[in-house]
Amino acid sequence: MNMDQALQTFYAESRELLEDMEASLLRVREEAEPAETINAIFRAAHTIKGSAGLFGLDDVVAFTHVVESVLDEVREGRLAVDEPMVALLLACGDHIGALVDAVESDADQVDPALLQRGEPLLARLRAHLVPASGAVVAAAASEPSFERIGGATDDADLWHISLRFGRDVLRNGMDPLSFIRFLGTLGQVVGIVTLADALPAADEMDPESCYLGFEIAFRSQADKAAIEGVFDFVLDDCTLRIVPPHSRIGDYIDLIKAMPEEASRLGEMLVRCGTVTAHELEAALNTQARAVPTPLIGAVLVEQGRVSPPVVEAALEKQKRVKDAKTQESQSIRVDADKLDHLINLVGELIIASAGASLVARRTRNSELQECHSVLSGLVEEVRDSALQLRMVKIGGTFSRFQRVVHDVSRELGKDIGLVVNGEDTELDKTVVEKIGDPLTHLVRNAIDHGIDSPEQRAARGKLARGTVMLNAFHDSGSIVIEVSDDGGGLDREKILAKAVERGLVEAGRTLSDAEIYALIFEPGFSTAEKVTNLSGRGVGMDVVKRNIVALRGSVGIASTPGEGTTVTVRLPLTLAIINGFQIGVGKAVFVVPLDMVDECVEFSAETEHDYTDLRGEVLPFIRLRELFDIDGPQSARPNIVVVKHAGQKFGLVVDTLLGEAQTVIKPLSKMFGQVRGISGSSILGSGDVALILDVPALMESAVTPVPAA
Repeated sequence: MNMDQALQTFYAESRELLEDMEASLLRVREEAEPAETINAIFRAAHTIKGSAGLFGLDDVVAFTHVVESVLDEVREGRLAVDEPMVALLLACGDHIGALVDAVESDADQVDPALLQRGEPLLARLRAHLVPASGAVVAAAASEPSFERIGGATDDADLWHISLRFGRDVLRNGMDPLSFIRFLGTLGQVVGIVTLADALPAADEMDPESCYLGFEIAFRSQADKAAIEGVFDFVLDDCTLRIVPPHSRIGDYIDLIKAMPEEASRLGEMLVRCGTVTAHELEAALNTQARAVPTPLIGAVLVEQGRVSPPVVEAALEKQKRVKDAKTQESQSIRVDADKLDHLINLVGELIIASAGASLVARRTRNSELQECHSVLSGLVEEVRDSALQLRMVKIGGTFSRFQRVVHDVSRELGKDIGLVVNGEDTELDKTVVEKIGDPLTHLVRNAIDHGIDSPEQRAARGKLARGTVMLNAFHDSGSIVIEVSDDGGGLDREKILAKAVERGLVEAGRTLSDAEIYALIFEPGFSTAEKVTNLSGRGVGMDVVKRNIVALRGSVGIASTPGEGTTVTVRLPLTLAIINGFQIGVGKAVFVVPLDMVDECVEFSAETEHDYTDLRGEVLPFIRLRELFDIDGPQSARPNIVVVKHAGQKFGLVVDTLLGEAQTVIKPLSKMFGQVRGISGSSILGSGDVALILDVPALMESAVTPVPAA
């Protein structure tokens, strides 16, 4: 992996960590035991800082370091995780994300204006650190003399360094005290005891030999490898044991838990988390190699005092968890979306070519060719399903962002609102997921602003003080359905109607159903807000939501119960690329209906004058496609009705012929035909002719909604 690839991995992983950090921050105050969540937040910030440091991204490191320091205070219980703290850390997460975006676009120079925007956040963060730093200074001033070495090593903040120089260190030109002075550049030497137990009798003493040892109490934020690095030049000529502070043991365990889920040897894991150094591991491995029988490396390190048993146990548990996971999970790789798009396009062309081969096989009536094509068609269908599955992602990733939206908007409006999510494992095409995010965001914000009533109104109506916005996703008839619900006061039918009459959208005195009145909300510029705010009242939004959803070949509807709440239902196709279609003929034209929407086909009596028929005791409205699209040519003597179902309703399409099922590659319409009502796309048949894909939701609206009088 070259540097550019490594940086791209850093950018992607940083964004994932920031998403996890945000999700943890939004739920931490609701947890009875938040310690693990707080640790996860700290680890996310720590990992981003460490990775950024590897690439020399100093601006990211500097800001994240201060965030990490505050999180450390939170983790130690010295700072409370209250609402202001959560809001501050969320804002810091946003700024870290902005810094990552900035260095991705230009790693050499971050916009000074962006750095300036981070200064107020840094000031607020440092305000939380002032008392903590003062406490440290006070503790250091009142600390007892290090002459009581046993008591000092119990201090959770202190490293204990046991140092014995070799006899020849002076002869080799080394000054033992210079190493101790250099150690002081990494932190504070709190106390030191000089050990003279190895001093010989005066007449046996060699003035060029070193007989002294040192026990050092040391306070520092440096890691074990950095401290060992102070003694690099004498590592082969001294006995060195570095015991971390007791408070570091928990950190080491957290770091081990946060390590990537990849197979590693025990010694490698302990070196990577910093609890032992590479030199200590090498010495322990040498000891292990000489011992008979061969002991476990963890036992050797514990016996030598290099590492504490809880850290070894955590590393062994991590090893076991990784091994178990590897036996269960399949290998996954990252693939550029462009490569997947190219694959889908090739599969689409393969389907068109296969349809052409099928046509040739039928025309030649060659049984062997037909049999070969039957096998080929089955394989093409499997390739299609597999290729489309590669593009399927869970909608939970989109839903997770709304926790932050609900948190921020409800805080701005002074409302207490919770978000309930169901169906986050529901899958749909990645392209649809990317394009549905903004419309759903507007619907959620609208539910919070317009839907959820004020605390005073909820109290008067006998509701719980905490309002609820619910996101629900599920599959239905080949589509994905997304519901955005609230338990607010519901829509004001009369207010909407009055506003529509005022704006000339509806004639005064005209009778409309509830569904028709609620649908007026999606008209351009429509708003019932009494005042303009940052969230509503400008008449811009719901029409854009509908337009964006329709552009995805979807539909949107709304239902409301006064005093109980409102539900906006969005229906979207699972994919925008390839579908199973049902081909129908009208004259010489061929149309395609999504197969999942076809309920049944029945014969039609051409003598019927009405636009509805009796289907086993039920009234079935229908549309004559020949009249709708003004198609010439002789009519079929035995027309059929294709009964289609959408959003729980049925209607019929009167057609001349039923051509059967076929895989359909969706092609976009040109601008000339893009506004034709009832058509959502096109497809190329095996003959090379073009078939039009019917927009079932739009046709249903025409079939079941009476045309208003002029």
